[in-house]
Amino acid sequence: MPTILVVDDEPKIVQIARDYLVHAGFEVVSAAGGPAALEVIATRHPDLVILDLGLPGIDGLEVTRRIRQTGNLPIVILTARDDEIDKVVGLELGADDYLTKPFSPRELVARVRAVLRRVEGSTRPGEPDAAGSSGVIRARDVTIDVDRMRVEVAGSIVDLTPTEFQVLVALARRPGQIKTRSQLLDAVHGVAFESYERAIDAHVKNLRRKIEPDPRVPRYILTVHGVGYRFADDRDA
Repeated sequence: MPTILVVDDEPKIVQIARDYLVHAGFEVVSAAGGPAALEVIATRHPDLVILDLGLPGIDGLEVTRRIRQTGNLPIVILTARDDEIDKVVGLELGADDYLTKPFSPRELVARVRAVLRRVEGSTRPGEPDAAGSSGVIRARDVTIDVDRMRVEVAGSIVDLTPTEFQVLVALARRPGQIKTRSQLLDAVHGVAFESYERAIDAHVKNLRRKIEPDPRVPRYILTVHGVGYRFADDRDA
């Protein structure tokens, strides 16, 4: 049974999330602030964190930053409806998804399931990934072992979050083919959410920072202005 950590200083939100997640078959632990959340992560090792960005003291952005310094624990951030900048910053720090308050508890459960499926699909050998198949992808000097969720660039291992990994797989599986942001969102979530398309831009920015020799002049993930992205093919050499 996956364990979900809910981090929010509003007891009502924690209780609503707990009720729906428990009903959906998850074990739930909670924390009301950043330090307590980091302690729970260190001691209970949850499978996913639902994290409010508007925490007192150590805010959710700093908690996200600290989580990403030590690993790839999946994170779904909660933001106020008008905190657009925080959404982008949270995603750029490595959060996997976000929801705005007030949110539908059923959608929260669906998002949690989608992110966990993304992780499971990346770690269970021989099963199809979000892009539709398993195996090893080689594109230019990038090698992606889908079954093992392992990425090498020019022989060096690169550590990606589950979301970054699925975006890379969706692009690299068909070099040269343009993927719209909507198509990449579908590949990442596995369900048709009307999601924030700039989330994809944030994940691509993180990917470029990790795999490109110079993220300012990308060699692998190329922007198709007004449309989306594509992975470079032999014509771009």
